[in-house]
Amino acid sequence: MALDGYNDQTMSRQAMRAELLDAETELKLAYAWRDQRDERALHRLITAYMRLAISMASKFRRYGAPMPDLIQEASLGLMKAADKFDPDRGVRFSTYAVWWIKASIQDYVMRNWSMVRTGSTSSQKALFFNLRRVQAKLEREASQRGETLDQFQLRQLVATEVGVPLADVEMMEGRLSGSDFSLNATQSSDEDGREWIDALEDESAGAAEQVELSHDSERLREWLVTAMQALKPRERFIVAQRKLRDDPRTLESLGEELGLSKERVRQLEAAAFAKMRRTLENQSREVQHFLL
Repeated sequence: MALDGYNDQTMSRQAMRAELLDAETELKLAYAWRDQRDERALHRLITAYMRLAISMASKFRRYGAPMPDLIQEASLGLMKAADKFDPDRGVRFSTYAVWWIKASIQDYVMRNWSMVRTGSTSSQKALFFNLRRVQAKLEREASQRGETLDQFQLRQLVATEVGVPLADVEMMEGRLSGSDFSLNATQSSDEDGREWIDALEDESAGAAEQVELSHDSERLREWLVTAMQALKPRERFIVAQRKLRDDPRTLESLGEELGLSKERVRQLEAAAFAKMRRTLENQSREVQHFLL
């Protein structure tokens, strides 16, 4: 059902004028779609239950999504339900469709609540749509007992009530605490005010740190070159192939090329590393800082 150009009042009026299906007619339409892929039967079935989809969509208006978008998602859920409905199970289509409609609307609300993904698991959905209600219920019950809950106690009780980890409750509270805020927004009403992104700390290395890192890297490279030169050609080849390539070679492949067993290549590699370490330790005591 295309919704472009329609407002929610128009769609509601059209849905209310749709026919009410009895169980026998509903069953015939479901069989016609499932067995014969009769699109007219599908359209009639969906049209008859659009009032259900619109009614469920209206319950999610408090999450700030436009009503036409909610109805669109509800109708998509209704169509999925019609496509997957099995009339042989003896269940009314409306009972089956409720789950699909609700799931479709909830997925849409959570996708559009924040640029940061709010959650997709069943426990996260339960928290998203029930957190405030459960918190209010627990606080009301505590008040009736003459108790006052601090935030930590309340979170623990919510986690137990909903059956989710405490960390999930803390995460969802943060998600629901406020809407997205642009880092490019100014810090004051003045158009020339500084943007919030300008207040973020620059985590990149400073000039002095960059020079120090460059110097240390050059010294380390010199030490490694000296250590490699102290190796025999076959040892240098093994170390280079095993440690200096983007895709290190296996002991087995090196053994096949060198005509050695895999175990022998491993022994040569270990001996080469031991020799390099001795060379480096003799070169300078400073290298021990890098070897720890």
